[in-house]
Amino acid sequence: MIAVKDSVHDHIEIDGIGADLIDTPALQRLRRISQMGTVTYVYPSANHTRFEHSLGVYHIASQAVEKLDINGRTAETIRAAALLHDVGHGPYSHNTEAVIHRHTGRYHDEVLDLLETGAIAGILQEHGIEPTAVAELIRGDGRYGQLISGELDVDRMDYLVRDAHHTGVPYGTIDHERFVRELRYVDGELVLAPGNVQTAESLLLARALMNRAVYNHPTARISRAMLARAAERLIETGAIDGTGLRRMDDHDLLVTLRSNQATQHIADRLDSRSLFKRAVWAELDDAPDELLASEFDDRAALETEIAEAAGVDPAAVILDVPPSPSMAESTSRVVVNGEIRPLSSQSALVRALLTAQRDRWRFGVYTPEESTIAVGKATERVLGLDIDHLVTDDHWGRPATLSEFTEVGDS
Repeated sequence: MIAVKDSVHDHIEIDGIGADLIDTPALQRLRRISQMGTVTYVYPSANHTRFEHSLGVYHIASQAVEKLDINGRTAETIRAAALLHDVGHGPYSHNTEAVIHRHTGRYHDEVLDLLETGAIAGILQEHGIEPTAVAELIRGDGRYGQLISGELDVDRMDYLVRDAHHTGVPYGTIDHERFVRELRYVDGELVLAPGNVQTAESLLLARALMNRAVYNHPTARISRAMLARAAERLIETGAIDGTGLRRMDDHDLLVTLRSNQATQHIADRLDSRSLFKRAVWAELDDAPDELLASEFDDRAALETEIAEAAGVDPAAVILDVPPSPSMAESTSRVVVNGEIRPLSSQSALVRALLTAQRDRWRFGVYTPEESTIAVGKATERVLGLDIDHLVTDDHWGRPATLSEFTEVGDS
């Protein structure tokens, strides 16, 4: 047995298949993958890694299998999936995931190829566990996949608490031990036991607040967009391919960005925190339908058109369009009056949060500070926006209210 001192869970005990997997190269690589990517530009103490998060997920999963009375090989498979669930992440975690998916067709939870070879494959074989079974759990498939990747999964229970701890904000603090105690399988569905509507609401509220103040802080979004665009340019220049990017760690990517002429300027800005600024910061109702439905190539073409209209280098314009507002946690299942019901049907708070999420949705156009006015006006012309209804952070158009830009953190 291995005992690890953890900043969130105190001591984590790792044995069985977990103890054999912990020193494999694929898992140790996660020490060099930041958990929160560019959020550290806003919250400097958010320097924790995917490795420690994986240990936390293993810890909570171990508690859950005991509480749910899951034993034997099934329990060991769940523990293995919990520990390995993030081995598919590329550098800076989710910050480069869209780039990697465009060029490899794989998201971070599609890891079968990483489990079928090397040290991990040998260990799984020694324990009589099929790589396909572990990969399916990581992908969220089947009865027990809900525990690893679902609305009430152990992944979420760790990262909310851990991210709140390392950023120093209170919003992600949930009673994860209560969640584990109240988990049940009813007709094959993972649900919260009767009397836990408020418990489920707390998870939803925590995620909503963390999204607003941490994960989607404007500065984090700008730096994330810059990093992703630089990674895309590395692939365009032939410096790396999608598979190579997928297996890089954070340090590999930064060194490559610095050494490539096409991306050196972005690397310099990230190194010095001389980030692009918002030329446009517009609400959902102001976003043209075709923009919301656009793909990467469409947006790249728009960036070029905006840059030409503004008279700036095309590399100086980044269009950032988030997915349409959604809240997966609202489908969490709770038992009420003996029936399994989605949380959204039982909670006015859920409906209010969904409305708030829509109201707070923004798309952004980013550019160096000296170009914000020109790029903002060019964006208005190219996209056919109504300038009187734009939220901006410079001196053209309607000025933003102070509350729009005084987010928590080092903005």
